[in-house]
Amino acid sequence: MNTLTDRYLAATLRSVPAPRREEIATELRASIDDMIEGRTDGGQDATTAEREVLTELGNPDVLAARYADRRLQLIGPTYYLLWLRLLKLLLSFIPALVGTIVTVVEAAEGKGFGAIGPGIAAAIQVAVQITFWLTLTFAIIERTQTPVDLPEWTVDQLPDAPVRRGIPLADTIASVIMLVLTIAYLPLQHYHSWVSGTDGENIAILDPALWSFWLPALIGVLVLSVVFEIVKYRVDRWTWPLFGTKVLLDLAFAVPLAWLALSDRLLNPALAERLSWVAEAENRDAIGLAIAVGAAAVVVWDLIDTARKTRQQATA
Repeated sequence: MNTLTDRYLAATLRSVPAPRREEIATELRASIDDMIEGRTDGGQDATTAEREVLTELGNPDVLAARYADRRLQLIGPTYYLLWLRLLKLLLSFIPALVGTIVTVVEAAEGKGFGAIGPGIAAAIQVAVQITFWLTLTFAIIERTQTPVDLPEWTVDQLPDAPVRRGIPLADTIASVIMLVLTIAYLPLQHYHSWVSGTDGENIAILDPALWSFWLPALIGVLVLSVVFEIVKYRVDRWTWPLFGTKVLLDLAFAVPLAWLALSDRLLNPALAERLSWVAEAENRDAIGLAIAVGAAAVVVWDLIDTARKTRQQATA
């Protein structure tokens, strides 16, 4: 016969150790017959009772694992937290360290920005290798049940409760880095831009005439913005005076930038010698308009978000 019970027993027994199959088969069949008999005594159809009993017993592979005392997870609860803690620790610095070393070596060989790709690839490969080998090690420990002397947890291991800051340090660091990079780019583009003349000489993106006043003024605004970010972090919350200072700094940078872009004074006229599409007045006007609109959109969005935060923290 090939009843549902026979099929269920066959599916279960194929995953249990051979020496125990006969014993488990006898025990399991008896249990199934008793459960079916209990339902049929209550007036249920035998076929329906058999189907419901086997459904109640569940997946035969799971049942077989219980009989064989076999774990159905790669890393069980005994070692999971230790595995996770070690994985986080190793991934927190080793891939970045290897990636940085590879990037520095590649850059030293004269590959320039092309050194970034190999560094990222090396970091990813190291992260994958760490994850694989650490997981494999703990899976072997789990399967072989190797005794590991794990320290007992105590209340002394509890971390300090985090102090909720109104101005997160991560936000401040990100803002300062962006401002410093912008400050560095303004003079750098004068000597190393992505546009070169016919003789290989660098062509600055921004009009060199702006160095007479506007570019130093904009750099000054950016430096003040760096100072503002540090002061804001020390105050640890948005206040209306800080919001007013933020408005002034944003406008002091965005308004001159937009005016220079719209009046066709921002980009270097020499770009037209290498980029033919820049030589056309309509294209230059479109570029200027895009820069002005983009600057306005960034400032408006930033000030709306800042006003919302200021109102929330000022009334808290």
